[in-house]
Amino acid sequence: MPAYDDSPLTTSTIQDPFSLYSQHIAGAAIFDLNGLPKEYFTTLENGNMGWVQTIFQALGLRLLLTSSLQLEGFHHAVIHGEGYNALVVKQNSFYLALLVQQTYPSIITDSFIEWLQGFEPDLLKSHPRFRSI
Repeated sequence: MPAYDDSPLTTSTIQDPFSLYSQHIAGAAIFDLNGLPKEYFTTLENGNMGWVQTIFQALGLRLLLTSSLQLEGFHHAVIHGEGYNALVVKQNSFYLALLVQQTYPSIITDSFIEWLQGFEPDLLKSHPRFRSI
């Protein structure tokens, strides 16, 4: 697994990481703990929601593996695509999935995942870059 550079977080943007990260987020989806999609967000740059189906399938696979193999401790998953990566994190009462533009160095760092695990999705509703569908 490649090493990720956390250097963007050492700048003054650490006080508002959403300002740093939001420019790389092309879409978001919220799933309940059963893996069913509840809410979607797109940007003007990318209205494609096909990636949500991939996340839905990945969450279904996770639920199957958890029940049949008694696996616990799912925290996040990254699905690599062409030009974008999809990232899913588990929060207390839902899963949050983001479609993130591929960047170099990658924005998907341990710090980003930790921040996302505590991210409040309601911020997407009020952010001018995102629209709910």
